[in-house]
Amino acid sequence: MDDSGDNGRPQPGAGGTAPGTDPDNGKPKRPAEPGGGLLMGRPFGVPVYVAPSWFVVAALITWVFGGQLDRVLPELGAARYLVALFFAIAFYASVLVHELAHTVAALRYKLPVRRIQLQFFGGVSEIEKESETPGREFVLAFVGPLLSLVLGGVFYGAMQFVEPGTVPGVLLAGLMISNLIVAAFNLLPGLPLDGGRMLRAVVWKITGKPMSGTIAAAWVGRGLAVTVLVGLPLLTHTGALGGTAQDIGGVETVMDALLAAILAGIIWTGAGNSLRMARLREHLPDLRARTLTRRAVPVESATPLSEALRRANEAGARALVVVDGQGNPKGVVREAAIVGVPEHRRPWVAVSGLAQDLTDGMRIPAELAGEALLDRLKVTPATEYLVVEETGEIYGVLSTADVERAFVKAMARPEA
Repeated sequence: MDDSGDNGRPQPGAGGTAPGTDPDNGKPKRPAEPGGGLLMGRPFGVPVYVAPSWFVVAALITWVFGGQLDRVLPELGAARYLVALFFAIAFYASVLVHELAHTVAALRYKLPVRRIQLQFFGGVSEIEKESETPGREFVLAFVGPLLSLVLGGVFYGAMQFVEPGTVPGVLLAGLMISNLIVAAFNLLPGLPLDGGRMLRAVVWKITGKPMSGTIAAAWVGRGLAVTVLVGLPLLTHTGALGGTAQDIGGVETVMDALLAAILAGIIWTGAGNSLRMARLREHLPDLRARTLTRRAVPVESATPLSEALRRANEAGARALVVVDGQGNPKGVVREAAIVGVPEHRRPWVAVSGLAQDLTDGMRIPAELAGEALLDRLKVTPATEYLVVEETGEIYGVLSTADVERAFVKAMARPEA
């Protein structure tokens, strides 16, 4: 299963696990290493991880395919499981090629790719930005299934040069069929599948609204989830998938129902996540540093906390900025530190002891908004930031808690 959409989820105040902006020169800053399993390599500079769940499915494929080999090539004996393990690895190598197609297309369009992860039901390319046009979105989604179809054709061509009923013949036939299944499954027109992203691009092109495309593709995806949940066990039970009809209540039926439930859950959850992320992206421009900033009063470092709070109350301010004798900001008094000082001790505690020294990354332009604002906060994690005008004048203090509340509010808005 493939989910190559925009999976970068902004988390205000979180550590730098997604690319942001260097506060000194405004250029992209390389993120901290993303986790996600065993690092296998960096094709095109993008880390490829194998999730722990892959080893579970690799063992399952080895067991199932080994059982099939016992019927086709009984002379292999126990060696059939080595052949089956090779098939599992080769199949996931095909999945990796599928994901690399998405990655190369994304990099071609200058869209950052955080990582590729091979996991239980296939792979995922974590592309952190949304395509700028529906045409690019369509191409970005289509190249994955296209490469799987091409691989299916390559394996079919290779089958013409080997003897049927041999180990190479069986392996090539299995890889051909599995790649065709991967392509067909991913072309289903519902998010989070590639076909859903293609449908989204088409609706986006027709309506001119990316959100309309997301809503349509997500609801089709939810419909697919229900269809898989009900239809897959039914097809297996009736023998419509090419096998023999099964009695209801048998072990095979239970396993088919469990597989259908897992697949349906993944599709349903992916469709819902796509809706939530699209809704968030639509409201991200509402996250503006200027509107979220608390009014602040400047105080010198030796000022007692009680006096600083009195001045803030008189001015209707909710934050304190420590300045030097010339009025230049040197630190921001942490709200959590203020709360931790008992009221009877506040006349004896200087604000300098409660302040966090300012770094360049903690100076936020007042006009910063949306994703650029979240990226800046990720680069330099802190609880409070100094917001300044273009002239360098102090505008106020931005609290991470306020940004998080605004972020959660945007996520909680009703779906369109």
